[in-house]
Amino acid sequence: MTSAHRVLVLNSGSSSLKYQLLDMRDGSRPAAGLVERIGERVSRLVHTAPDGERRERTAPMASHEAALKAVAAELAADGLGLDSPELAAIGHRVVHGGLRFTEPTVITDEVLAEIERLVPVAPLHNPANITGIRTARALRPDLPQVAVFDTAFHTTMPEYAARYAIDTETADAHRIRRYGFHGTSHAYVSREAARLLGRDPSEVNVIVLHLGNGASASAVAGGACVDTSMGLTPLEGLVMGTRSGDVDPAVTFHLRRVAGMSVDEVDELLNKRSGLVGLCGDNDMREIRRRIEEGDERAKLAFDIYVHRLKKYIGAYIAVLGRVDAVVFTAGVGENAAAVREAAVEGLEPLGLSVDAELNAVRSGEPRLISPAGARVAVAVVPTDEELEIARQTYSLVNN
Repeated sequence: MTSAHRVLVLNSGSSSLKYQLLDMRDGSRPAAGLVERIGERVSRLVHTAPDGERRERTAPMASHEAALKAVAAELAADGLGLDSPELAAIGHRVVHGGLRFTEPTVITDEVLAEIERLVPVAPLHNPANITGIRTARALRPDLPQVAVFDTAFHTTMPEYAARYAIDTETADAHRIRRYGFHGTSHAYVSREAARLLGRDPSEVNVIVLHLGNGASASAVAGGACVDTSMGLTPLEGLVMGTRSGDVDPAVTFHLRRVAGMSVDEVDELLNKRSGLVGLCGDNDMREIRRRIEEGDERAKLAFDIYVHRLKKYIGAYIAVLGRVDAVVFTAGVGENAAAVREAAVEGLEPLGLSVDAELNAVRSGEPRLISPAGARVAVAVVPTDEELEIARQTYSLVNN
């Protein structure tokens, strides 16, 4: 049992480093920030101090090591340095844990090697996560470092939900299956939804709609994920900001044969030039709604496609779960776009779903119900907090 009570959460991207320092006694955040454009000619660090002061500086940061050292200096200036005895652990967001990692894991050389072996199924994410881990371990080799995996929450899916209907030997040889992502968000939000309903998570069936630039849905039965929309990669499922979500797999073959596109070009098309931005040129839902109000038909079609896909997944997961206690919206779009929430459940009244217009229009940072009193299925908005979830899982592991 450690007397230290703070956890530093690191989310390392290919050219960025997001961080939050959390006090596990009350969930407060003494400090937080972001380093971006790592490795470019000029990098930028934005740091929020305990008193709320926002400090910003630009300087060349050639590597994640340089970026983390700059972060450590900012924390030290606030009396919160990496050498503080109150720092219990560093928690790392790791996107892909495969089937090996089903829960938060203390990072050892063996664990790091296994995360590296998963790079082929997460080439855009795991390498950056690994860089952040190596950097932090080099600066504080004596401090527990914990990996919290985006995929872990979804490892409870039954095989019939996780398997694709392709040749089993090929699938197993290349680790092809549905893994799911945004797991820390789905775990946090499904649990907070149960709390909002005044019930234990083990008693509640919830559909979670994590709608941000990346978007995913999950069916959660009694606190365990039984299905999710993202698959081998974060490309499958809902329409997203720049990702297509579900498409006929033969689209790839068609583009290769007819358009002469390379594999990399098709990859870029589906991941970076599709979704809302591909449909109407914008991936900001606020801008899309503004354009719709001005009569822009292209923006309206993009919105309608987005909502149609949402409804399909809501209906599918009602069928999967059998009994649904709540449909919960979260993340940037889910928490803030009342029009999306209203449109997503419109016409689903026979399934027990509806929203109260006044409740839905309220803007709040608190968990809240937006369905009419006495509704058969609750519709809720629960702000996600992936950093807090990572910190909780990290602290629970090192504090036992």
